[in-house]
Amino acid sequence: MQKDNLNRSNPISVDNKNHTNVEVTQLEKDKIIERHLRFQDLLISISTKYINSDLSDIDKLVQDSLQQIGEFVTSDRSYVFSYDFVNNTCSNTYEWCAEDIEPELDNLQNIPLDYITHWLEAHKKGEAFYVEDVSLLEEDGEFGLRAILEPQGIKSLITIPKIKNGELIGFIGFDSVNKLNSYSKNEQDILFVYANMLVNVIQKKEYEERITAQNKKQEELLKSLSIQNEELNEYAHVVSHDLKAPLINIHTLVSWFMEDNKETLDKNAFKPLHQVLFNVEKMDFLIKGILDYSTIDKLEAEDKIVNFNTITKEVLQTLLVPSHIQVTIQENLPSLFGNTWRFKQVFQNLIQNAINYCDKENGRVEVGYEEKDTHYLFFVKDNGIGIKADYFDKIFKVFTKLESTGSSSGIGLSIVKKIISYYNGAIWLESEQGLGTTFYFTLLKKE
Repeated sequence: MQKDNLNRSNPISVDNKNHTNVEVTQLEKDKIIERHLRFQDLLISISTKYINSDLSDIDKLVQDSLQQIGEFVTSDRSYVFSYDFVNNTCSNTYEWCAEDIEPELDNLQNIPLDYITHWLEAHKKGEAFYVEDVSLLEEDGEFGLRAILEPQGIKSLITIPKIKNGELIGFIGFDSVNKLNSYSKNEQDILFVYANMLVNVIQKKEYEERITAQNKKQEELLKSLSIQNEELNEYAHVVSHDLKAPLINIHTLVSWFMEDNKETLDKNAFKPLHQVLFNVEKMDFLIKGILDYSTIDKLEAEDKIVNFNTITKEVLQTLLVPSHIQVTIQENLPSLFGNTWRFKQVFQNLIQNAINYCDKENGRVEVGYEEKDTHYLFFVKDNGIGIKADYFDKIFKVFTKLESTGSSSGIGLSIVKKIISYYNGAIWLESEQGLGTTFYFTLLKKE
């Protein structure tokens, strides 16, 4: 009976032992899982800080994260190295050390890559280089891996490659000095994530610095351009004033001479004098055009609601319209907010251009508009000589003319385009040689 009882008790004892082992194993697993979760939470916390920081002090951010990760994995020294494959060296750029651990940052600058061929080979493959026990490394000479690590008191280490845009740029590392340290596969994976985070935050900082430098350069360029534009405008006014004075004198003197000698000189003698007057007038138009072009966006006059019916009538009164050309203007043109002088320049130059290039016995120039949802579409149409398609873009450039005859400055259409662009509008033309040309331009209803 006692034997039976003994036999029954043994299985119970064995079962209890097995149950205890199961509990211990599960407890260890739970601890590992809990540690991994805390490691991931730490990484999320660091990542959030990277994202929310303005990166003005990136060194402190990196330094703090090295300490946090280093303390969590119970290493005694954590660091960041950069590879220099041009000079075949690597250098320590960031370092955190636990209390009583000697820093190595200053000692680990421009280290020849030949000294770290073991982990360089691993990093080039995108793998970690991991030594759990340095004392087990083979004796491989004065410049071998063990000879490098032992003088630093390193017992264990792991280094993780830093990859930027598919290129190896450096690594992060963790040294254990006071004791041996081991890293599970899961922990190594998390360290890889941290390495990528470091790359991203440093890259973000580089982008910010590049953008800041570009913005500063742009500001300096704009300031320089502004000064140059102001100087050019002043120069244009001074030069124009200085040129106009002698032109007026030339025109006056030639006119007086012609008037005083009209009875004594024949027509052939007057031809070169008429040519002089013609070129003086041409030069005067050119100077006026330069002044107008340079002052389009520098006007200080106050903007107001401008009635386009009124300004087009005033423009017609200032133009010399030949008797064989009829200019018709659509009634009830709209009123827009802007500068009167600018709007007058648009119609004056377009209508004058249509008149200049009219070759028909019965010339016609029509001015009108259509109302669209967001803007007004204006047109100036003529039945003149037309324009070749090759010139559609060229004629809006300064000093470009269809022909060299006449006193036109070649600036009129450039002035028109500059004004329309100033008001955020567009201008273009349709034309057929021999049949005429229509210039279209748009002006927004509201600025």
